[in-house]
Amino acid sequence: MRIIKIFCTAFLLVALLAGCRKEGGAETFTLRNENGMTATFTSYGARLLRLEVPARDGSLKNVVWGCRNAEEALTDSDYRQPIVGRYGNRIAKGSFELDGYTYQLSVNEGENHLHGGKKGFDKQEWTLQPLADNVLLMTRVSPDGEEGYPGTLEISVLCTLTDRNELVLQYAATTDSPTILNPTLHAWFNLHGDGEGPTTTHILKINADHYTPVNDQLIPTGKIAPVDGTPFDFRAGKPVTPEFDHNFVLRGASGEPALELFEPSTGILLKVFTDQPGLQMYSGKPDCGLVLETQHFPDSPHHGTFPSTLLRPGETYTQTTIYHFEIL
Repeated sequence: MRIIKIFCTAFLLVALLAGCRKEGGAETFTLRNENGMTATFTSYGARLLRLEVPARDGSLKNVVWGCRNAEEALTDSDYRQPIVGRYGNRIAKGSFELDGYTYQLSVNEGENHLHGGKKGFDKQEWTLQPLADNVLLMTRVSPDGEEGYPGTLEISVLCTLTDRNELVLQYAATTDSPTILNPTLHAWFNLHGDGEGPTTTHILKINADHYTPVNDQLIPTGKIAPVDGTPFDFRAGKPVTPEFDHNFVLRGASGEPALELFEPSTGILLKVFTDQPGLQMYSGKPDCGLVLETQHFPDSPHHGTFPSTLLRPGETYTQTTIYHFEIL
């Protein structure tokens, strides 16, 4: 019986690995559920190449704008669908202090550090390990000193596509030296389907009573301001205009979605659930997509009142974000 179990396990592993195909020098794997929904990832930058979900008319829509294949990912400069890090978003002047020492990171947006630097997670090769038809484990080791960050970091993202039409991302990471960490999926969503319409017709609801104001370099001032009476009040839901690149302070209520995004023409509703304290929304390219990043706040290492992004040896960083799709 044990031999039969070993044989069956080995056969399943071979079959799943066969589902990983080479494309442009990178590996890709497609998760599937019983409803026809699919999610395709590539090893270069741990990118979500396609996310096909059911629409009201019975068709499947690819609701992410991004690189169409692994080859396009090699020349991507818009962070189209990768896992970004080590620190998603911005760090002022690319430096931070930790335990009395100042670390200088690479600078790649003016004088600031953005999305992990010049060669962050989005420009690195990840290891893809299929665990089932609907489960994929993505891993990599970020060496000590990569882009200026201290500590050797081991990070994994477990991707599960459920039969409830949910894409679940579960992050975990450990380090051998104190460091900072704030990874996220830099997802561009377009519920019309990729290239089929502008996001200005989407209706967005964000469950946030506050946001973090920024200076002219999009670095937080350190204040946490109420959304009342401002363009940042999305609590009741409203169309998205192309003027935002800001972090919203999520309420964090148990069971409450961080956001709801709806496109009336396709009937697709996206609800995002997360245990992260913030949501970065970028709407500057409505013909492409709407960026919605679950994360800690930008520039947290410089603001003691912001939730900490510090990770020490012996601790395990975790994050769970769920992208849930419905048809209305």
